[in-house]
Amino acid sequence: MISAIVLAAGASRRMGRPKPLISMGGRTLLQRTLEPLQTSGVDEIVVVLGHRAEDIMPTLRGSGCRVVINRRYARGMSSSIQRGLVSVHPRARAVLVVLGDQPHIRPEVIDLLVERFRRGDGTIVAPVYRGRRGHPVLFGRDQWDRLRALRGDVGARKLLDRYSREVCRVEVDDPGILADIDRPGDVDGDRDPGPPA
Repeated sequence: MISAIVLAAGASRRMGRPKPLISMGGRTLLQRTLEPLQTSGVDEIVVVLGHRAEDIMPTLRGSGCRVVINRRYARGMSSSIQRGLVSVHPRARAVLVVLGDQPHIRPEVIDLLVERFRRGDGTIVAPVYRGRRGHPVLFGRDQWDRLRALRGDVGARKLLDRYSREVCRVEVDDPGILADIDRPGDVDGDRDPGPPA
């Protein structure tokens, strides 16, 4: 069983408004981020909310996702990863750590990461586009203690850098693994900016 943990608890300080609620093509940014997961081969999706959770939760009704609240979201991204880890199914063999502001990732990329893990190619599996590592990243269960040890506003990147020799790097033809929505200039109202060239 493979679980996805979607990190959407942050305060969106650089954006100046809650990123999960930003409108993109008639849907919210978070809904757009969930779509490739919903059509991929992951077995469950756990969405971690924190800041403005009460406003975001109604947009996830009917999504099939399990929503959990990280009341310690101010402690940074590591706290959301850990909240997600304790919330996944007990039979989960791996977690796919997904940033809640990356709406352009293709479901085929997710399936490829899962396939490489199931094939035994590595217990950390990361996508790479033109030599640049991106997200989401898959962590087998034997890596979870390392995720639990993270502190502060750091995500999986710290582990990928520290244990780079253990990372299975998967080349993909998808610039969406590098594109996130961080600042107001990254999205214009209701228009979908698309992945970078």
